[in-house]
Amino acid sequence: MIELTPCPLCKSAFTYEMNGLLVCPECGHEWSPEEDNGGKDEFVVKDCNGNILQNGDAVVIIKNLPVKGSSQSIKAGTKVKNIRLVDSDHNIDCKIDGFGAMALKSEFVKKA
Repeated sequence: MIELTPCPLCKSAFTYEMNGLLVCPECGHEWSPEEDNGGKDEFVVKDCNGNILQNGDAVVIIKNLPVKGSSQSIKAGTKVKNIRLVDSDHNIDCKIDGFGAMALKSEFVKKA
């Protein structure tokens, strides 16, 4: 059995070959087996629905989030524009009106 390379976007190991292309069933990405990324480590950030996020996207908070050191919380439905992705536990850096610079987990946002 031939071992296929994992998906370069979401790192899924469940890739398969179709019409000369490799296909990822989880994110739907298709690529040619010849266009190997050379082992580059790209990190992928997904929202609560599994949509892939990119720098500059707008997202919506899906639940009330308490803020350490503040008596207020970020309300569900708050729209955050121009996010920046970072490779850490809280993988979204952004500015929220009334709170300033924040770091959010992608599991608490959905793509707007």
